[in-house]
Amino acid sequence: MDLPLVYHADYEAPLPLGHRFPMQKFRALYERLLHDGVAQLAQFYEPDPLPRNWIEWVHTPEYVRHYCDGTLDPKAMRRIGLPWSPALVNRTCIAVSGTILTAQLALQHGLACNTAGGTHHAFPSYGSGFCIFNDLAIAARAVQKLGLAQRVLVVDLDVHQGDGTAFIFRGDPSVVTFSMHCDVNFPNQKQQSDLDVALPEGMEDGDYLRTLAHYLPDLLTQIKPDLVLYDAGVDVHGGDRLGKLALTDIGLLRRDMQVLETCAGLGFPVACVIGGGYADDFDALVYRHSILHRSASQVFRQRHL
Repeated sequence: MDLPLVYHADYEAPLPLGHRFPMQKFRALYERLLHDGVAQLAQFYEPDPLPRNWIEWVHTPEYVRHYCDGTLDPKAMRRIGLPWSPALVNRTCIAVSGTILTAQLALQHGLACNTAGGTHHAFPSYGSGFCIFNDLAIAARAVQKLGLAQRVLVVDLDVHQGDGTAFIFRGDPSVVTFSMHCDVNFPNQKQQSDLDVALPEGMEDGDYLRTLAHYLPDLLTQIKPDLVLYDAGVDVHGGDRLGKLALTDIGLLRRDMQVLETCAGLGFPVACVIGGGYADDFDALVYRHSILHRSASQVFRQRHL
């Protein structure tokens, strides 16, 4: 059996020129995985349309209605940073559904990866930082509501703090949030995760990996989650224009292998999303996102020999 992967063509919402670049990476990642032999077509699952009331497990009905209907006020749209369109609404809902499907597949098979996801800046009543609905939070609630898992751990290694996720689950012991992020980066006003590790600007591979190793194994053994949701943002890379850390491609590989091997070794299922990445070199960006799937494929094969 091969690693389960999730992709849907509707991840590619048509956007005005100037906004397209960040959205084109999803299809390019899918094609890169196939071209490089990392994945085969038979490994990919397509998410179903998402019932709107599932989004309301996390977000307020008013926000969901106004966003989906295109009646959100201009100030709220500017905070999101993306121009509204029916196509973007559809892409957003499909992407959330994709993370839910990834979580379900991870619970069945031990490990699964989405080719999108990681919209961790979305709060219950508003979006922020290119994030409209919080797919990580909705997926955590979905597996709980469906009776598939009780305790979820969010491991957020995007360079930006997972502020929306932290706010959504504040005071909720059933979902534990761990964010390891650059301290002097967006958002300016941080929220309180269950565990925040703020990193200094310019941190390189060695210090980053040692810091992660100091926290993750103990957290896993303490929490004993039914599911880990892993946000593998590549904006920690030194070549990322929004990052402010200094990891290399090898550092990303070692990070992803460290997370996945640690979780697998302790028997915890992991659902992975790609998180942020904003490099000017598009091909390099797509390759960096593919490192997650390359690492997951290796770990999955090792566990299923």
